[in-house]
Amino acid sequence: MQISDLMRQSGVGFGTSGARGLVSQMTDWVCYAYTRGFLSYLTEIGAFAGGMAVGIGGDLRPSTPRIMTACARAIADAGGQPVNLGLIPSPAVALYGFQRRIPTLMVTGSHIPDDRNGIKFNRPESEVLKRDEEGIRVQWIDQPAGLFGADGVFTSDQSGYLTEESDAARELYFARYLGFFPAGPLQGLRIGVYEHSSVARELLSELLSRLGAEVVRLGRSATFVPVDTEAIRLEDQELARRWVPEYRLATLVSTDGDGDRPLIADEQGHWLRGDILGVLCARALGIQAVATPVSSNTVVERYGAFTRVLRTRIGSPFVIEGMGSLLDGGFAPVAGYEANGGFLLASALEHEGRRLDALPTRDAVLPILVLLAESKRRGLRLSELTGELPPRFTASSRLKDFPTELSQAHLAALQQNPARIESEFGADFGLLAGLETTDGLRMIFKNGEILHLRPSGNAPELRVYTEADTSARAEAMVKIALAHLERWRS
Repeated sequence: MQISDLMRQSGVGFGTSGARGLVSQMTDWVCYAYTRGFLSYLTEIGAFAGGMAVGIGGDLRPSTPRIMTACARAIADAGGQPVNLGLIPSPAVALYGFQRRIPTLMVTGSHIPDDRNGIKFNRPESEVLKRDEEGIRVQWIDQPAGLFGADGVFTSDQSGYLTEESDAARELYFARYLGFFPAGPLQGLRIGVYEHSSVARELLSELLSRLGAEVVRLGRSATFVPVDTEAIRLEDQELARRWVPEYRLATLVSTDGDGDRPLIADEQGHWLRGDILGVLCARALGIQAVATPVSSNTVVERYGAFTRVLRTRIGSPFVIEGMGSLLDGGFAPVAGYEANGGFLLASALEHEGRRLDALPTRDAVLPILVLLAESKRRGLRLSELTGELPPRFTASSRLKDFPTELSQAHLAALQQNPARIESEFGADFGLLAGLETTDGLRMIFKNGEILHLRPSGNAPELRVYTEADTSARAEAMVKIALAHLERWRS
């Protein structure tokens, strides 16, 4: 079967961060076939050969161990050596593969509910990019006789293919940060870690402690919690406002489910927007040029701290391609960030004899450590750091269970007839100044406000992004837009 046919039959397709679908659709056969297709493509381009190790990591979803096992059997059948990296953050898995020049994969659905899961693939030197996805789609995979039942489930136990867990990726990830930051940069800071079901919770707490912080661990959950760093749930907003004063915290930090997107709250318990974190982190690291999606706050241009700002489509593969363009253009150092907070480092950095190698994949730990160390070094609270930026605010949310086809049809109609935009949104947002269609439909109004609508690449959701001169207005715009969009369901 060709992978493209399997996608159509199973309902498991490529999103912005790998293959994702309902757990019920991600049968052992589907996960096996995707992994074989990935390795077949790598063989075709000379990036995989028999006997090569392939790293496997996963998040804390109940379905993850089963999917890891299916991937391990596929690796073995392709002639590879599966290496079980355990339940560990996505960037730690990628770092392990990049350092050893081997393929890796991460079983994760990131922030989406645990009735869904996914597989994120990494080449030996990079995440799988969109052009690689096309190469995987055309691979043909044979189903081994007798290995799967008619329902796509293994006919016998395959757990022996998932080898004994290795700590190598975890230790490499620790060494990356402990080797770059000076001794005790967080000394005297009392930091809360919102653990929920993040696979990074143990590692993040230990790193903060080893860098000098007093860590208070909060909110651990035995069941999966879909924490989305871009559309923060009301209950998580309330937890931050309550915990920061209650536990006398300088800050509260967390990540999404697979540990590649950060959450950082200031001393008042307000979660900081991911695109603000990206600007502050890039500035503190001395980055010259940045790549960031069109949905990110325009404060990055208004601030004027960077020689070049390159706007991309939404998703880390596009940011990575953008960073490559900047490097090819002679800029250095180069980094990228997303509105969800994930930070990507395209260039190695050196400071006072300490080196931080490039890690061109989303990472939650780097922006957390950089911002906290910068706050401590300068004697400023986090709200004072953000206060140095021009006043420009973004907000975002989403409509769940909103069919992608319905979103695309409505957005196409608006794009083809801009007069409909003013007819539908003009009473609330004013006259239209321009449209931007790099990714979804980004409407710029004459008063400077922005409304951006985009179907999610990972789930049947319609994403809403807004930008205005005050936080209250940006949040109000989201609520107004959601009320309009609910009518599209009918």
